[in-house]
Amino acid sequence: MKKMKKFDQVNVIPFIDIMLVLLVMVLTTTTFVKQGIIPVDLPSAQSDKKAKDVKEITINITKNGDLYLAKDRVNLAQLEAKLKDISKEDTVILRSDKEAEFQNFVSVMDLLKKLQLDQLYIVTKE
Repeated sequence: MKKMKKFDQVNVIPFIDIMLVLLVMVLTTTTFVKQGIIPVDLPSAQSDKKAKDVKEITINITKNGDLYLAKDRVNLAQLEAKLKDISKEDTVILRSDKEAEFQNFVSVMDLLKKLQLDQLYIVTKE
């Protein structure tokens, strides 16, 4: 029979290496979180054109399933007709009551996807 060799020490060098890597990762990400943004020094341009104004379109879905585009009550067909005319760069803000039927939300999302309106914000409460 072979005798097992007893270890008197544990090699902690690999453990220390891993911990140092994790520490560096934590420190770099907390720096970005603290500032809120990644600092970037932007280059200057000679162009005098200004970015075109991007509009925000608000769609509300009420508790009983009514749709509102801005402050105007619309049905799904009217909403589609009005949204066809807006630019693809415009931002759509969707506000849905938490007790509204999920199907109403899905119908509006399906319409936005069909019209390729990808700039979308869904408003929630914190």
